[in-house]
Amino acid sequence: MITKTAWKNVWRNRTRSLVVIAAVTIGIFAGVFAVGVMNGAIDQRIDSAIDNEIAHMQIMAKGFSLNNEPGSYLNDVRSLKDSISAIEEVQAVCDRLFVVGMANTARKSAGVNIIGIDPAGEKEVFNLHNELVQGMGNYFGGEKGSYGVYMGKELAKELNVIRYEMNDDIIDELRSSGLPDEILSEFGSFSGNRFSNEKDFKKKMRSVLTEEQEAEYGRSIIEAVSAFSERARVVFTFVDMNNTQTGSVFRAGGVYDIPNSMFENKYVFTRKAALRNLAGFPENAAHKVIIRLHDIDDTRKVSKKLRADYPGLEVLSWRDIQPDLALTSEMAEAIYGLFMVLILAALAFGIVNTMLMVVLERTKEIGMLTAIGMNKKKVFRMIMTESVFLSLTGGVAGMVISWIVIRLTSEKGINFRSMEEGFEALGYSAHIYPDIGADFFLIVTGLIIITGILSSVYPAIKALKLDPADALRTE
Repeated sequence: MITKTAWKNVWRNRTRSLVVIAAVTIGIFAGVFAVGVMNGAIDQRIDSAIDNEIAHMQIMAKGFSLNNEPGSYLNDVRSLKDSISAIEEVQAVCDRLFVVGMANTARKSAGVNIIGIDPAGEKEVFNLHNELVQGMGNYFGGEKGSYGVYMGKELAKELNVIRYEMNDDIIDELRSSGLPDEILSEFGSFSGNRFSNEKDFKKKMRSVLTEEQEAEYGRSIIEAVSAFSERARVVFTFVDMNNTQTGSVFRAGGVYDIPNSMFENKYVFTRKAALRNLAGFPENAAHKVIIRLHDIDDTRKVSKKLRADYPGLEVLSWRDIQPDLALTSEMAEAIYGLFMVLILAALAFGIVNTMLMVVLERTKEIGMLTAIGMNKKKVFRMIMTESVFLSLTGGVAGMVISWIVIRLTSEKGINFRSMEEGFEALGYSAHIYPDIGADFFLIVTGLIIITGILSSVYPAIKALKLDPADALRTE
């Protein structure tokens, strides 16, 4: 009976109740959707790091992760890989050579990490071969000889391996893609010009485009005018295993693009045989053995086993290699919970205010109920139930709306293109696919009920302090 009475009381003042419910709905929707976006971004970052950068686990000689000494390599790598591949949880294994050096072109130079790989083996562990920029070379498929390199887009721009040129053919291409003629006529004034880097071209582009036009068309224009200088000469210099400086001319073979500009700027890949010949490494040696598992949840179990099996080697999980990413992942649930608590705490003030108004408006009614025998426990329960109904109705509505919006946006994602450079500088994609687990909705439901109960305490105490005789005399 108390529950039915409380539900009817909620709708006695329909307008006020709807305002409170709407406020709770909007607050819960905003909180849950924001958590979905943040959770999606973190999950994408972890997936990208594992798929393109570090895999699940790495094995190397003791101390190599600290000093990157060329002479600190693993021997008998084939036997080590065969032994690891036999573990049930392991999906694939590959190995890499690793040296730190300089990449030099006619105009620019940059410090890089040069990675020697077996392209076929890498495809089983990493997804980097699928990140090839369309129209910018290939993944070790067509270069003559073995001295080809696969480099990041940011490094290719830094070394001027990607150039920028506006000509009549590109203007026609942009016209066919739907660019307005009034914009194309402006670009015609510098048709035939070549720009040394993207920064110079953007400066020229901004001289003829408004901010709105750049936001809408800028990306497609830059993609159209950029051209990859395939087989461009890149000179790599580095120290070999005998601490002697060496190097050679390599050819730009392909360009990859991932949502991590720092990685793109630093890591270049070449065939393992080419790096071995230049640096003098033994045939069956590598600096790192990279492991991909079937399930990321098996990382701790497998790393513990490998540390026991190979005590003389350094076994690092993805959490050890990128502890900042692991910390973000582990703290995410606590951060999400705190975020929702803050939102609900703010909403609680509105619920408290509403319930106080309810108590004041129904002073005489509450006094009459008390006078005819309703005990204080039932009065408290009635007011608490009303408060819970208010918060839970709005909360459920907010969660349903947020679930629908998250499902819709998770299909195509949300593009924060205007902040792309900032996102990629931190290693995150600017195109985010929101995602959230069902367990989070259960947590939020519990928090909403607790909020309703806590919000009812003060108004209920005020109601219990009413003297029935005085309340009955209230007009």
